[in-house]
This record gives sequence, structure tokens and C-alpha cells, in this order.
Amino acid sequence: EPRILLVANRTCPCPDVLDTVRGRAGGEGEIFIVAPALNSRLRHWVSDVDDAVAGARERLERSLAWLGEAGVHARGEVGDSDPLVAIEDALAGFAATELVISTYPPGQSNWLERDLPRRALESSGLPVVHLVSRYGLVGG
Repeated sequence: EPRILLVANRTCPCPDVLDTVRGRAGGEGEIFIVAPALNSRLRHWVSDVDDAVAGARERLERSLAWLGEAGVHARGEVGDSDPLVAIEDALAGFAATELVISTYPPGQSNWLERDLPRRALESSGLPVVHLVSRYGLVGG
């Protein structure tokens, strides 16, 4: 039975994410969302993470509700601002069979600039599905 770890933040909720996780999980699979707390480098250095955590929690709750309305049961958590650390932390408590990583398009995605899909594959050893979303982009 599939156990999908969905790594998304500003790109969720979006129809492509829903279609992908629904298709991959089938009726029996489990879905766990990790929403890394997005923080600027400056804010991170001054430890002003409250806004980032609150924003991630709000996006996570919206995503869980949105998936639930679509008939997809999921649970999740707010993760570390470093998405790779957030993935490793989530995997410590959720035995995923694959990762679904949703990013903005190249040139608009900090996660892609940091090569997150490849690094997540290398660190976890799990199959990685990379989705490119325009959800939430200005003009996207």
C-alpha cells in the first residue's frame, strides 16, 4: 500500500498535486504532507521564525482541508525551513514508500535552485516524483 510523503508549501493546494497524490495513493494509500516553514535568510539568522511557522501551518491546514473535500485523507506537519531537513524529520515518523515534491517552475523555485528533488532522492533512497506547479505565482 502506497505511503506518500508530499513536500509542498506555496504550491499547494493545486489540481495537479491532487490528481497526482490521488492517482498514486489509490483508495488505500496514506498521504503525509510536510510544509517547510519558509523563512528568509535574514529572518532565519535573527530567529524570527514565528511568522514563517504560522504561514506554513495555515497553508498546511488549507491543503489538508482541500484534499479532504476532494475525498483524499491526509495528515501532515510543519517542517524545518530547510526542506531536506523537513523531509528527513518527516521520514523519521512516517515510513513513506515515495516522495512527491511540488515546486515552482525553474527560475522561480528556490528548491530547484538547491536541487531538492535530486538531493531528496539521494538522502532518502525513495522514488521521487517532481511536480512543477504555477499555483500561487503572480501571473501564473
